[in-house]
Amino acid sequence: MMQLEKLQQEAIELLKNLIKTQSFSGEEDKTAELLEIWFKKHEIPYQRYLNNVWAVNKNNDKAKPTLLLNSHHDTVKPNSAYTRDPFKAEIEDGKLFGLGSNDAGGCLVSLLATFTYLYSEENLNHNILFAGTAEEEINGKNGIAALLSKIPEIDVAIVGEPTLMNLAVAEKGLVVFDAVVKGTPSHAAHPNSDNSIYKTAKVLEWFENFKLDKVSENLGEVKVTVTQIQAGSQHNVVPARVHLVIDVRVNDKYSNEEIEQILKEKAPVDEINARSLRLNSSSIPLDHELVKAGIDLKMETYGSPTLSDQAMLSCSSLKLGPGDSTRSHSADEFIYVKEIEEGIEKYIRLLEKALK
Repeated sequence: MMQLEKLQQEAIELLKNLIKTQSFSGEEDKTAELLEIWFKKHEIPYQRYLNNVWAVNKNNDKAKPTLLLNSHHDTVKPNSAYTRDPFKAEIEDGKLFGLGSNDAGGCLVSLLATFTYLYSEENLNHNILFAGTAEEEINGKNGIAALLSKIPEIDVAIVGEPTLMNLAVAEKGLVVFDAVVKGTPSHAAHPNSDNSIYKTAKVLEWFENFKLDKVSENLGEVKVTVTQIQAGSQHNVVPARVHLVIDVRVNDKYSNEEIEQILKEKAPVDEINARSLRLNSSSIPLDHELVKAGIDLKMETYGSPTLSDQAMLSCSSLKLGPGDSTRSHSADEFIYVKEIEEGIEKYIRLLEKALK
């Protein structure tokens, strides 16, 4: 078993190299190579598919259930408010700055260090599978979704996202709908009692006031939000239709298919269709050993409104990691070095407590 302090420093150095290496979603080939170098250095057999890299623990036993440790190595593009070079990994006042440092590089290297620390451990009650995956930021099909048919069947997962090392025991799913309100097109100078834009005003009011009955203990209500409106092409023409985009954050009391059916039946629009139903809500039972171990370690439980690769998993899953989600996608993104060091320690303590 490796010395913990040495592993922590190696993880921080890896994160610095990840920050220096551009890895926008769909362009993660070079950061995947950095994960490969880690495994080669630690003499751990690994596999790669597309830009996803994974490995299983040394004493893997097919008779045991499998725990997935997963985080992503792709990033969004830096926003225009950056005052620092987003690809320059700098430590100032205990903060490691750089694109992807917080989301989700700190989680990725902490889970990788944890996996490496426990790689040769004997007598665990689960196999451990690490996967560093791509395209999380765009919910892409070449990330974890492409990997699920390649890796061993997963029974439970820890998905590394910044949670201040608290236990996100549930996460909302997402369904995006395209809707249409139709009217009668005409010249703006002529009378028109069927103006699609005016009709849309009542539709917007309906969506603003619409509530679903089932409220989740961890995730609260389903949140329905109109986020885009498109209509018209010139000032003197009343358009035939108004196009709306509706963002629906689904709690664990509804399936995405149920949400689609409800809106098709009730929404006062002429057309409404889901773009995809694959990004489901997720949760883990509060009496699961991982959750109980985390609570014993003074970690708090909560429900997360933000989406992650949990949405691609059908097994019970827990979102947990160092860093703060409010820093994600922000200008001059950073993570505290201490958060990474403590994150590795807490991951290890959690797994040793839950898996032995």
